[in-house]
Amino acid sequence: MNRTQWELILIRFCFTALLAGLGAAIRPFGLSPAAGTACGALAGLFALFWEIRLRRANLNAVACGFAGALLGAVLGLVLVAVVNQRPLLAGTTAEFFRIIVPLAGGYVGLLIGIAKSSSINLSSLGVVESAQPVAAKILDTSAIIDGRICDIAESGFLEGKLIVPQFVLHELQAIADSSDTAKRNRGRRGLDIVQRLQKLPRVCLEISNEDVPAVREVDLKLIELAKARSAKIITNDFNLNKLAQVQGVEVLNINELANALKPVVLPGEAMRVFILKEGKEYNQGVAYLDDGTMVVVDNARRLISKTVDITVTSVLQTTAGKMIFGRYDERQQGSGEHRAASSAAG
Repeated sequence: MNRTQWELILIRFCFTALLAGLGAAIRPFGLSPAAGTACGALAGLFALFWEIRLRRANLNAVACGFAGALLGAVLGLVLVAVVNQRPLLAGTTAEFFRIIVPLAGGYVGLLIGIAKSSSINLSSLGVVESAQPVAAKILDTSAIIDGRICDIAESGFLEGKLIVPQFVLHELQAIADSSDTAKRNRGRRGLDIVQRLQKLPRVCLEISNEDVPAVREVDLKLIELAKARSAKIITNDFNLNKLAQVQGVEVLNINELANALKPVVLPGEAMRVFILKEGKEYNQGVAYLDDGTMVVVDNARRLISKTVDITVTSVLQTTAGKMIFGRYDERQQGSGEHRAASSAAG
């Protein structure tokens, strides 16, 4: 849990303890101090229950429910006033009637207001401001292990709540306990990424206990959870990406984001690259840009471990990413070096 969640828990605890202390001091209904404390604590827990429920509720439903409860209680009080003009009841029965009718009216009005809130648009009346809620985003195992989600979240480009389901944490734990060294390192890296996300001040991370017991596969669990919470899925898994889109769940793919942010290079442009190794074809060299994009350079096999200027010949977009093809022109390079030497001598 992040700092804000701990602060909320502390405030709720103090509020419940305050009501329990008031119950012990005031002792309502002539109760003993212990019973008064229990009564105050129960009142605090009841208030916390409704506070948590209302936090999750739609603002339109809250406003309509409050208006319905108020109208129902007022009608109940009017009915009690009318009946009091002609006393048909007396004693404790009349007192019970005076209390129960407004409460019942408020209760019925509350339920009717919530039920009809979907058909009442308060934003058009200016009562409630219309705002599109930011959809929560569910992280899958591949996106967590990848690790770039931390940098994206820290940069502030991710809005809304990030959700990590417990069954995803269990899958990470299973990978971290694997006998294979590579898998074990990947699993531990994923668990470290979750801890790092929890410590980021601008990220609201929720460890969700929600599960779909009827479904065994983790990918299908993620899709069902995203449907239930109207959330998006963040993943690097190609198969999960396609499966979720088929079922109408919006997916954010980190690899697609990374490809979209790569610099645009057009044929004919000049680039300066460092030739790292030889290519597969004859007389080819291979270089890499800072973002990992592969650059295949013709006539550069003998230039390994050197930085050279090349001319881009074509750009190929594949499912794995972008590849740039270029050519090293010895004559152009030689003339450039000759001009540089002449200017230095002059």
